[in-house]
Amino acid sequence: MKELHLAEGTVRHEKRVGVGTLFWKVGCMTIEKVINNNIVSAFDETGREVVVMGRGIGFGSRPGAKIPEDKIEKIFRIESGSVADQFKELLAGVPLEHAKISSDIISYAKGALKLKLNQSIYVTLTDHINFALARCAKGINLENALLWEIKRFYPQEYELGKYAITQIKERLKVELPEDEAGFIALHFVNAEYGTNIRDALRFPNQMKEILEIVTRELGIKLDEGTLHYERFITHMKFLLQRVYRKELLPDEESDLADMISQKYPKEFACSKKVADYIEKTAECRLSGEEVMYLAIHIRRITMAEE
Repeated sequence: MKELHLAEGTVRHEKRVGVGTLFWKVGCMTIEKVINNNIVSAFDETGREVVVMGRGIGFGSRPGAKIPEDKIEKIFRIESGSVADQFKELLAGVPLEHAKISSDIISYAKGALKLKLNQSIYVTLTDHINFALARCAKGINLENALLWEIKRFYPQEYELGKYAITQIKERLKVELPEDEAGFIALHFVNAEYGTNIRDALRFPNQMKEILEIVTRELGIKLDEGTLHYERFITHMKFLLQRVYRKELLPDEESDLADMISQKYPKEFACSKKVADYIEKTAECRLSGEEVMYLAIHIRRITMAEE
């Protein structure tokens, strides 16, 4: 029996495959459309649409035919219809090994690292890896200007990028440069935060600029090894996530905000500077609540320095 990789997780099946409330009776899958020799769109026993991958699975097949169980390698069920359509369109022109390695990297991220990812990662990462391999074959390597910032602010995602290029080297015998680990990391940042890749590209530089504002306004040097620093970075990551998802805390009158502004005027003024920067670069105004919580985190940093 083969190990099947679904959008919801990775499982090993015997006669049936179960993930939570989802069950797949592999022998009852019916082909809806042949995408290419190795990939078909199909319906499972409940009539739900799935994408099935396996070497030669589509060769000589016709709509309405049952899929031989021994040819199935991976099964995907993507909830979003638009993402599913993009995925099928992409797979039509992607070599099977490129699609498989992308799927395996995503399964590793979700299984070993417990990342919660938007299903769009199946489209964006597969497309990126396929394009990166095509560029490499032509001797074209792109420099990642944000590589240092990605390493600094998104270390887990960067390590995942390194894992990806190691897998590509071992399985496809293609050595991609370190810059590609950074680009792959950003696709996972994008999928974690539910943003688009353009916004994900902004995150590392915005984090760098915000830290520079804090150190300049408060006249301190941040100790990156402290718990307060880590908490501040985590707060900023989720703040930027809320900014781009338009899920900011609402404006509310608060006695606590007044107290923070009076008791810690330097930190509160610094948080206002950061808010102005975010408004300028992300075209989004921070609420008073967001500014207050930002000031509290900045105060924690200054306390650590003191």
